[in-house]
Amino acid sequence: MNPLQNRKSLLPHQPRRLRTVAKITLAFILCVFSFLMLRLTLPYLALQNDTAFLQLKQSVVGNPVWKVCFYIHVFTSIFLLAAGFTQFSALIFCRAPQVHRQIGRFYIGIILGLSGPASLVMSLFANGGWSSRIAFTSLSLLWMYVTYRAFETAREKKFALHSAFMFRSFALTLSALTLRAWKYILVLSFALPPMDAYRTVAWLGWIPNLLVAEWLIRNDVHLRLLQTFKALAAQQSRMDSPQHAHILPASPPEISNEDVEK
Repeated sequence: MNPLQNRKSLLPHQPRRLRTVAKITLAFILCVFSFLMLRLTLPYLALQNDTAFLQLKQSVVGNPVWKVCFYIHVFTSIFLLAAGFTQFSALIFCRAPQVHRQIGRFYIGIILGLSGPASLVMSLFANGGWSSRIAFTSLSLLWMYVTYRAFETAREKKFALHSAFMFRSFALTLSALTLRAWKYILVLSFALPPMDAYRTVAWLGWIPNLLVAEWLIRNDVHLRLLQTFKALAAQQSRMDSPQHAHILPASPPEISNEDVEK
């Protein structure tokens, strides 16, 4: 049997139907908002100084450092969302582990080398005054820190910790979507003035994401996901090398927080 078809039996902690519905719903929401993100990004390919958001940044749009950072931030966001999402795919991890690693390196490299520093520079010029600047600076620093820790723990083969930090990193990456979603909600539902809404979503766009990630981690969701990945990889290995099946465990060992040093 294909191990991917047997995947549902590896997570007895959750009802099968609820888990499937949740995955489909989350994937659909991510696809919708990623499409909207792409629509917002495409107009900036014209590289005009009066495109959309840039109309509000005329005081700094002539600053070459800020402008380069802005375009880095805009054009890397959609790729980071896609790359981050694949890191939680059991299909990719099981069938193409090397692809999983390469995409992970791309994700971490872009955040630490390009998008993170660019976001930090942009934070210093954020609309909405000191409140927004503190919010976006905090977001940028936390984003780079947890992403670096994800890289460091993977290199040290502390995969339980690596998984936890990837949950945190992708939660902050998703702020590119949730910030805009909250902005629409506040403006349309509560009729907040645009700048007041912007000050609010500067915090609301990422703090709830991080709280959800921490809740998932505290409930060991990252460990169960990691256990599933290891189980699928073991089953795939047995299928690929049946003559060596006897040396592989029938089921993966339980993974706990005590395993992080192994």
